[in-house]
Amino acid sequence: MQVAFGGAGDSSVSENPFTPKASFVRYWNKQLNREIPKTHFLLSKVSPLTAVDSASFFKLAAQNHLDSRLPSFCSSAKLFCFPDLSPSLEKHSKDVNFAVYLDKNFTNYGSGGVAGADTFKNYSENDNVIVDTFRRYSRESTGRKEKFSNYASGSNVVDQSFNTYAAAATGGSGDFNNYNHEVNVPNLKFTSYSDDSNGHGQTFTRYTEDANAGQQSFSNYGKNGNGVPNEFDSYGNGSNVMGSDFSGYGKTANGAQDTFTSYAFNTNNPVNGFKSYGEGGNAAVDSFSSYRDQANVGESNFQSYAKGGNAAEVDFSSYGQSFNEGTEKFTGYGKGANGQSIGFKIYGKNTTFKDYAKQGVTFKRYNESLNSAETAQVKAAGSRANKWVEPGKFFREKMLKQGIVMPMPDIKDKMPARSFLPRNILSKIPFSSSKIGELKKTFHAADNSSLETIMLDALKECERAPSPGETKRCVGSAEDMLDFATSVLGRNVDARTTESVNGSKNNIKIGAVRKINGGKVTKSVSCHQSLYPYLLYYCHSVPKVRVYEADILDPNTEKKINHGVAICHLDTSSWSSGHGAFLALGSGPGRIEVCHWIFENDMTWTIADS
Repeated sequence: MQVAFGGAGDSSVSENPFTPKASFVRYWNKQLNREIPKTHFLLSKVSPLTAVDSASFFKLAAQNHLDSRLPSFCSSAKLFCFPDLSPSLEKHSKDVNFAVYLDKNFTNYGSGGVAGADTFKNYSENDNVIVDTFRRYSRESTGRKEKFSNYASGSNVVDQSFNTYAAAATGGSGDFNNYNHEVNVPNLKFTSYSDDSNGHGQTFTRYTEDANAGQQSFSNYGKNGNGVPNEFDSYGNGSNVMGSDFSGYGKTANGAQDTFTSYAFNTNNPVNGFKSYGEGGNAAVDSFSSYRDQANVGESNFQSYAKGGNAAEVDFSSYGQSFNEGTEKFTGYGKGANGQSIGFKIYGKNTTFKDYAKQGVTFKRYNESLNSAETAQVKAAGSRANKWVEPGKFFREKMLKQGIVMPMPDIKDKMPARSFLPRNILSKIPFSSSKIGELKKTFHAADNSSLETIMLDALKECERAPSPGETKRCVGSAEDMLDFATSVLGRNVDARTTESVNGSKNNIKIGAVRKINGGKVTKSVSCHQSLYPYLLYYCHSVPKVRVYEADILDPNTEKKINHGVAICHLDTSSWSSGHGAFLALGSGPGRIEVCHWIFENDMTWTIADS
């Protein structure tokens, strides 16, 4: 027996009946009592495993031994896995120019080097998953320069670890320029970076600029250093949901000089933590200029900052001038310090000062006392709706009419390409935060690694209790997705998505419009991707919607370039007043309907048209 079907855009092919894809075709046909179209986009997401590989990996999964063949499993099943980097004990004493390198472990590199320079230019550029480890790099070097220029620019999921980097170095400098620019999920760890160093300065310019949803960790950075100048210029500028953790940064350092200029400027929901920063330091000079200026909400936590320091000087200028208020917490700030000078000039709202030193602190023009011109400037920044509410991301239902010209947002899928797992293999892999140890073993995730964080984040969201009136489920197989959709909508269902990304970030013209189910108010099941080793969707019921399909035309030639699916939410009463839709369209919860396109690789399930 053979099953014939084709992938999207492919001619019909003969399929072994024991492959995961053939199995899903039979399941769809039986559950919905109709044949799945040969070009249905859902078929491209089903596991590509052969019948033989599927049986082999199922046996390993049942025995809890998938980890023994993880690289082969990831490659064959089209999963998102981090490469295993074996330690390198090579020593490199000469100057080296690294170009077009990828996934390397740099251990003992440049240790004890004298003068010279190492250059990482266009390193790991435009790749998908990048894992690089710099351990004991430039340790105890003298006058050596390291340059990271356009490092991992334009890549997807980037994981870099700098462990004891430039420890005990004398002189020299490190330059991170345009580092991780426009990266999707940057995860960077600087542990014991520049510890015990003497005058080894670091410059971070346009570091993780325009990045999306990443995490930077600076632990014990510059600890016990002497005269170490560090400069963060446009760090995290224009990024989306960035988290930075400075723990023990500059602790007990002597004469450290740190400058944060335009740090997290114009970002969306940045979360920054400064814990024991500069604690016990001597004559440290820290400057925060335009820190989180024009950001959207966000949170900063300064705990035991400059505590017990001697003659510390800290200057906060235009700090937290967010167009949507965030939250700042200062706990034990400057406590027990001697002769410090701390100044807040034009500081934002929503600030908590707990156990704050009462001496040597000045507050100038706190946000409540801004003059009219300054207040207007801040409000004007907010009225621009911020770059995070992209033009065309949300629109009103009246825009879905033939002949309307409107902007289309970037609907391109930013996640790494992955496939569903076969249902039988999926059933043998735990999916619970309580089983994170088993999951780390299976997918080779080290303790406190980025992959561990990625998995825990997805599990946390999937384990979250549903909102009032919501029905939700996370699915890792095509069969599970179909089951959830039919449990909510019945067996007469179909999945829809926008055909391609053509028209993204440009003006488009609406062509022929079709109202699904005759334009009746209905409910749907929306499914959005979550980042996980295999293709994982967060699916949930969406009440009171209307769904549309529309031809998308080039506004100049009026030729059809795409076929879009849009969903209009008619009841927005439970939405937050700070939702991006209301920033873009005005109004507020429950007062207007809000429509948006279904982005690439997302989908909405509705009752099928008869």
